[in-house]
Amino acid sequence: MRPWFTTEQLAPGTWVISEYRHWEETHCYLLTGADRALLIDTGLGLCNIYEEVRRLTDKPATAIATHIHWDHIGGHKYFPDFYAHEAELPWLQGEFPLSIETVREMVLDRCEAPEGFDATTYQMFQGTPTRILKGGEVLDLGGRAVQALHTPGHSPGHLCFWEEERGALYTGDLVYLDTLFAYYPSTDPEAYLDSLELIAALPARRVLPAHHSLEVPADTPAQMRDALRQLKAEGKLHHGAGVFQYEGWGIWL
Repeated sequence: MRPWFTTEQLAPGTWVISEYRHWEETHCYLLTGADRALLIDTGLGLCNIYEEVRRLTDKPATAIATHIHWDHIGGHKYFPDFYAHEAELPWLQGEFPLSIETVREMVLDRCEAPEGFDATTYQMFQGTPTRILKGGEVLDLGGRAVQALHTPGHSPGHLCFWEEERGALYTGDLVYLDTLFAYYPSTDPEAYLDSLELIAALPARRVLPAHHSLEVPADTPAQMRDALRQLKAEGKLHHGAGVFQYEGWGIWL
């Protein structure tokens, strides 16, 4: 059986740690600077992602969440130092809008689970961040700066991360090549468009998503922005409008 994590170096000091044995194919990104490391998202938490990080760097590591959904914070339990956006703090304190039974079903859905994994004991991570973000903060890793951008839409406290010097944009669940989710009550289609307006204006040379294909064309945020602009003009940018398919991606409103 293949390992739970698949690790690939993308650039000097940058690795992607992926969970291809679950249908969501969640990607976590490890960024290292001269002083410390930052792990963007920690996956489902079925295996210890901290051990993977330690194989790649011995620098102090902070976990940061693009958003507080179960498939992005499962490994936070291994990181006493973690950051989160203020809008989703209640989800870290028992107020996540889905039941644990529903989350456990999604964990097992189309999953080649690790040997001995017991879904009945799976718990969604809860905790108190060591730093609360509002958006706009620049995180200094030591000769490497990463800016947190508040990009709500998929969730109220969603964050994208922008490395201007490298032209790298880490988009979480805001941009990826598959069906984007904006139909849950906690999503906001209008805010989704506003966030796409923000990131599409950045001179990104590489777009790095939280799910599925890593080969996301750099102009994808702009294409998605244009599509949602059109849906808004047609009066369709709202919950219940349906599923809209485009070339290589879609959105469920």
